[in-house]
Order: sequence, then structure tokens, then C-alpha cells
Amino acid sequence: MQSNVLNTEVTTIDGENTTLESWQGKVLLVVNVASRCGLTPQYEQLENLQKDFEDQGFSVLGFPCNQFLGQEPGSSEEIKTFCSTTYGVTFPLFSKIDVNGEHRHPFYQKLIDARPAAVAPEGSGFLERMSSKGRGPLYPDDILWNFEKFLIGRDGKVIQRFSPDMTPEDPVVLDAIKQALAK
Repeated sequence: MQSNVLNTEVTTIDGENTTLESWQGKVLLVVNVASRCGLTPQYEQLENLQKDFEDQGFSVLGFPCNQFLGQEPGSSEEIKTFCSTTYGVTFPLFSKIDVNGEHRHPFYQKLIDARPAAVAPEGSGFLERMSSKGRGPLYPDDILWNFEKFLIGRDGKVIQRFSPDMTPEDPVVLDAIKQALAK
């Protein structure tokens, strides 16, 4: 049986140690983000989701990660400034973490334990393309790349995991969010 993932300690982008328990009762989309990635424009769609569903008890939570070709090299302040000035991000950001490997953050370990595989768009060749370039995951349950997404329900349990190339506004993602908000 899956446990509530929100009781794990995390650090905000401003350096404050906390847990995600204050988001209990909300629907969350947790995303590992990066500022210098081909998928970085997803920030705009993530912010659109934040604005569209925030009043229904929804929030995006962004976790910067520099594990994929060093595409998030900035300091916390640089990341925060980039997100707010380039994409108008208002959703919460957290300190840079590892999502794979020996130093994987405990929060991401819980997310992955709950959903070891991601849903990808039909016909997606993202995994194959990454693998052909020597950038595939080391382990089957690893986060594939920047902008992989986890949907968490109001009860703090992981509902679904979406691959990096499944955009925030993909109908599959939107339907899952709407279903979670309806509960």
C-alpha cells in the first residue's frame, strides 16, 4: 500500500527546510525542471496550469535538477530570477536536487517507488532517442529527463507519472488533473 509522500523533508528555493504537508488536500503536479533544456518552454504551460486550476486546490511544484547534461547550472537565486522573468512562474520552486542515482532525494525515491514507470504520448520515441544518444536511464525506474511529472492526489498519494515529452497541456495530463480535482 502506497504511503503519503508529502511528509518528506524538502528545502524551498529560498533555503527554508520544510515538508510538503501544507499541500495536503491539494492536487499537485511535481516536476523536475531545468532552465537550459529543449523542454524548458514547458514552464509556460506549467504556469498556465497553475493559474487555471489554483483556485480548485491545485499547485505545480518545481524541483530544479542539474543531472541531465548540466542543464540547470544556476544558483537558487539565478533559477528563481530566470523562472519569474522569463516565464512569469508563480508556482513554488524548491532547491536543486538529484532525482536519480546514489544521491536521489528521498522525496523522489518515494515518488518513483509509487510509480516506477511513466506514461508517454502514443508513438513517443523519446526514450529510444535518448537511449540512442547514450542518455537513456541507467535503471528502468529512473527519471528519464528534465520535465518528468508526477501527479499527486489530495490524499498525498501518487496517481500518475508522465514522461518528459508529455506536455503539461496534453489531454491525458489535463484529464488526470481534472479527475483528481473532482475527488
